[in-house]
Amino acid sequence: MDTSDRRQWLQHNTSLSPLPTEALEAIAAHIEPITLQENRRLVLEDTPPPAVYFLYKGRIERYRTQADSAAQATSLLPGAVLHLQELLLGQPAQHTTITLSDCELWQIPREAFLAIANDHPSIGRVASQQLADELRQVSEQLAQEQTRQAELRPYLVPRVRRGIIGSSRYAVRLRQQIRQASSDRRPALIFGEPGLGKDNIAALIHFGSRDRRQPLIKLDCDKLQVSGADLLGRDGGSPGLLAWIGEGSILLNNVQDLPKRLLPILVDILRTGQYRPLARDGEASPRDFKGRILLTSERTLPQLDRTLLGHVIKVPPLRVRKADIAAQVQYYQSLLCRAQSIRKAPLDPEALRRLQGYDFPGNISELEGMVERALIQSAGGTLTEEVFWSNSTTRRYRLNLLKLYPRLRWFLTSPWWPDRLNYSVVLVGFAAVLLVLFLGPQQRSTNIGLTLFWAGWWPVVLVLFPFLGRIWCAVCPFMVYGELAQRLSLVAWPRQLKAWPREQADRWGGWFLFGLFALILLWEELWHLENVAYLSGCLLLLITAGAVIFSLLFERRFWCRYLCPIGGMNGLFAKLSMVELRAQQGICSATCTTYQCYKGGPAKGEGQATLGCPVYSHPAQLEDNRDCVLCMTCLKACPHRSVELNLRPPGIELWTTHKPTFHEVALLFLLLGAVPLHRLPEIQMYLARWGVFLDLDNFLTHALAATLALLLPGAIALLAHQIIRWRSSLRPRPFVELAYGYLPLVLGGSLAHYLYLGLNESGLLLPITAATFGFAGVGLPVAIAPPAVVGFLQGVALIVAVWLSVFLTQRIARRPLTSLWPQHLVIFGLGTAFWRLILH
Repeated sequence: MDTSDRRQWLQHNTSLSPLPTEALEAIAAHIEPITLQENRRLVLEDTPPPAVYFLYKGRIERYRTQADSAAQATSLLPGAVLHLQELLLGQPAQHTTITLSDCELWQIPREAFLAIANDHPSIGRVASQQLADELRQVSEQLAQEQTRQAELRPYLVPRVRRGIIGSSRYAVRLRQQIRQASSDRRPALIFGEPGLGKDNIAALIHFGSRDRRQPLIKLDCDKLQVSGADLLGRDGGSPGLLAWIGEGSILLNNVQDLPKRLLPILVDILRTGQYRPLARDGEASPRDFKGRILLTSERTLPQLDRTLLGHVIKVPPLRVRKADIAAQVQYYQSLLCRAQSIRKAPLDPEALRRLQGYDFPGNISELEGMVERALIQSAGGTLTEEVFWSNSTTRRYRLNLLKLYPRLRWFLTSPWWPDRLNYSVVLVGFAAVLLVLFLGPQQRSTNIGLTLFWAGWWPVVLVLFPFLGRIWCAVCPFMVYGELAQRLSLVAWPRQLKAWPREQADRWGGWFLFGLFALILLWEELWHLENVAYLSGCLLLLITAGAVIFSLLFERRFWCRYLCPIGGMNGLFAKLSMVELRAQQGICSATCTTYQCYKGGPAKGEGQATLGCPVYSHPAQLEDNRDCVLCMTCLKACPHRSVELNLRPPGIELWTTHKPTFHEVALLFLLLGAVPLHRLPEIQMYLARWGVFLDLDNFLTHALAATLALLLPGAIALLAHQIIRWRSSLRPRPFVELAYGYLPLVLGGSLAHYLYLGLNESGLLLPITAATFGFAGVGLPVAIAPPAVVGFLQGVALIVAVWLSVFLTQRIARRPLTSLWPQHLVIFGLGTAFWRLILH
């Protein structure tokens, strides 16, 4: 290529076209063609450029490194002129230049070009004009950018407030979803309950993406103009935020509050990537939206199809992330202490356990505020649970006795409860009672075993039910012998005991114990077990045999959980107890990984080595006292102090978490029928006054009367419920639920029956003991309550039981008092009948 061709190329393809022909001819005459391969550096920034370069073929790139941000590169095509202004002004190169492909360049060495510029002043004038044009362009861009910043500043999100704190599987999955959403520019919806920091998650997505240097603005949807002018702008007027954001991100916060008129527009933007500014007349032409849309919502919206959204992130509430609470408390505490320049206070373990047991309806925002208030109240001291005052309502109507009385915790976690007690006192004492029953005198007046069983055990255990629930099962001699047989058999014959057939046991176990209890009651009445020592001994041996046999077959206490008739009665009455054993679910889900309270295991922390719950009940999942025998195995095994022994309103589970069963209702009415069953002689006397003679000496007549006595109360209660169904305009509760309203009456009637024996025969223990072993017992002390006192206590038991049954029925039914009058009438009727039979 000759000089003339080079001049023409320079004139038609470069920014030097305004130069005179003589100047272009001079430049063309001094050109030296060079060739550079791909990825070769031409000039380094801040160094004197050796020449002026004209890109003839190929592609090059120039950039300038930044100390606080990534370099912004500019790609140049053929016709670009490099380092013209730097050479004329005597400045170093402003950019580093490299080749992106094989390139052919024309160069004029520095000295030669300066000589040409000296001979042709027009070159300096053209360079000055180009510099002025560039400055004007930069000034216009700067003014536009200032306007843009002013428009965006009220909505700008400058930084991320925090990351995702914690190591639970929920936190790990949330971080993964954020990383996935940051890897592209597709729209994202973040939804979840209030207080979860969804806008912060949107900021994490933006600032974790390649557009992190672009602005992020947050718009509260309930504050947007209904017309959408602030978002869309006006055609021919001021642009909207969609235009000002450029390639940045717009966060529409709480999109469920978006004006209804704007929702179709938002859907259209998500679908097409275009929007139309508002126009006075007609319709404005569509504009391209170059940014990214992020949405937060407290619920999913049907209009926002998942196909329009590249990412949908559901933020888990804090109540399912209990394992992260400790880390979050530490984070907020460090953050606030650093901001306020105060010393970081230690966190009491009990306070942490209490926080983990709280459900946090306000989620992370509530936790952060709680920590801040605690720091202010603690005044630099330890953060105890008292300073987290908003948490004080989380366990309403509950008082943890283990915390109130530390000595009680010490005793219940000691070897004395119940193992040493069982394998010393109970094991030997029960064997002694059986020997007395079989070998001693057979009448109750001369056999201490009969007196202890019928006049001592029954009233005591009935009195214990409202206070301590199923505590008798913790020291039950039947299962003591069952567990002993199980352990000895495993030593003599090592084997794997059978797992529990739970499905069959749940279905039929309750009916088995109901049937067994019915047979025991009939046996007791027809053969007068309470007055025949060896028959009472046979009854105790029968129940013990069941415990031993099923302990040899199945692991743990299968008999106690499903089949024991005494255990079934205990579990039923334990529902009325004012004491419950529970665990804080938050602590269990946050800190427990071994479930040693349930499965058993070695010692861990302050937790002891145990074999696990004998009846396979996890304390954090208990909603019913029926399935807890208060053996305290879970309390001993737990290293986190999650287990609580709570004082509560008696029977509260019956109208809150209770799940009724038919076999339990059948047992309830069987026990209710046991009260008139035990009073058949009094019924015989009343019937004789009315001219109806009941011959109880006849076995068949006696058996028929006993069966009717057991069935009659249940039949009357069922009839009353049918009347409720016929007459009530409101849909009544099912009979299986309302039947539990009779439970206080069952307990009160049974207690009133056995109080006479307990307050009279129990006071004769010393004389009867002497008579058992052949001594006269004359002069030994006795303690017998006067008949008036016995009658008063029996009357109080019945009156309280009747009113508690009415109260409980109302709580369970949640219906007007007048709609339940048939059941209340039956309660008062049965209470009156028991009064006449027992207080005769």
